[in-house]
Amino acid sequence: MLPQATPAPIRTAALLAAAAVLLTACGGGTTTTSSAEGGDRADGFPLTLKNCGRTVTVKAPPQRAVSVDQGSTEILLSLGLADRLAGTATWSDPVMKGLEKANAGVERISENRPSSEKVLDKEPDFLSASFASTLAKGGVAPREQFEKLGVPTYISPADCIGKDNSGGGDGARTAPLTMDSVYTEVRELSQVFGVPERGDALVKKLQDRVAKATEGIDGSKASLLYWFSDSKAPYLAGCCGAPGVITRELGAKNVFDDTHDEWPQISWETVADRNPDVLVIGDLSRTMQTAESAEKKIEFLESNPVTKTMDAVKNRRYVLLSGQAMNPTIRTVEGLERVAAGLRDFGLAG
Repeated sequence: MLPQATPAPIRTAALLAAAAVLLTACGGGTTTTSSAEGGDRADGFPLTLKNCGRTVTVKAPPQRAVSVDQGSTEILLSLGLADRLAGTATWSDPVMKGLEKANAGVERISENRPSSEKVLDKEPDFLSASFASTLAKGGVAPREQFEKLGVPTYISPADCIGKDNSGGGDGARTAPLTMDSVYTEVRELSQVFGVPERGDALVKKLQDRVAKATEGIDGSKASLLYWFSDSKAPYLAGCCGAPGVITRELGAKNVFDDTHDEWPQISWETVADRNPDVLVIGDLSRTMQTAESAEKKIEFLESNPVTKTMDAVKNRRYVLLSGQAMNPTIRTVEGLERVAAGLRDFGLAG
């Protein structure tokens, strides 16, 4: 689920001059396609990647990166790269457990999407994002605006592989998301920063957690609904995004698996008619829409005349997830673990 965009203002002459200095520092000329090799060494550069329809060339491991979405930031922090982050932005949740100390040393330039000026003020040598809309018109700024100034940009493959973002909103899936897209992001970012062995180790850790969470579970008797935000016109998960990964891994059913929209807005009357067994509820710390926190969501569910008669509400079958666990990030694994635990607690694990 994407945060509301902050329009990108026009860059000032002073910022253009600063960016021109950055462009000069990045160098020029012909680059070669290569892979970073060998632990923490900075060999294998320049590195060229195909990313979301663009060719991205990084001439050297970034030293002043800016990550403008929380999911991307948490990958970089998990790779031990806090000292190479000049700033982060766009947060919906507290930082992932275990990363608090690393995150505390990185400047948060905006809770929501920052202006392009704020980003350029950090003199970045690399820019990463979780969503295509973050680095597009109506977001921070289009990718080409930064690339013309010598700042390479990278977007999570999970937001473009098998996904159509042309229709507005949160896009629609043309093919089901898999964790392979998230693992690709981890590996590619570790290559960009010249630490590929860290990426391989993180992917292995995530894969082991998936295997452990799904061991011996059969959720085929359980139907699930994922509610991200808003009580008036709720954003609920369609078939094939991060909630789809969780649902498929557990062998369960998403009651809205008949829509390919990432986060369609659906009436409560339709929700009540489908009457899911379990409600997976986003527990967000942001305050952009109605009913962001799990507490507010549950208060609504148990007082609204349409929803309070649903089986999941009457039996209080709730699983609470961070917003990041409901997006395609490394925390999707956290979501899988929690939903699996919920199914076991509710006697719906087979």
